Amino acid sequence: MNFTNETILKVWQKAEIDEYNVPNDFRKDQCGAWIERTQYGNHDSAYGWEIDQIKPQLDGDLDDLSNLRPLHWKNNFCKEDERLACPVRSSGTVNVETS
Repeated sequence: MNFTNETILKVWQKAEIDEYNVPNDFRKDQCGAWIERTQYGNHDSAYGWEIDQIKPQLDGDLDDLSNLRPLHWKNNFCKEDERLACPVRSSGTVNVETS
């Protein structure tokens, strides 16, 4: 899915700010995984992230900002039936994979 730079920024701003990292560069997704602003769309990065549609597009045109959230790419990839599985979370200032 293609999003404008404006939409990417607005979705990034929805991520959780944490006092232990630089908020302009690093934030947390809904699973608590660190994501890095400049790593949008990068699946080779430990901090890569994507824009997730909370409700799938087949429910209609749900590209409205209220239906979008930032997710670490592995957390987005592992979603099942609209539920988060959260295989990646943070530990301190690094990400760890849970089993």
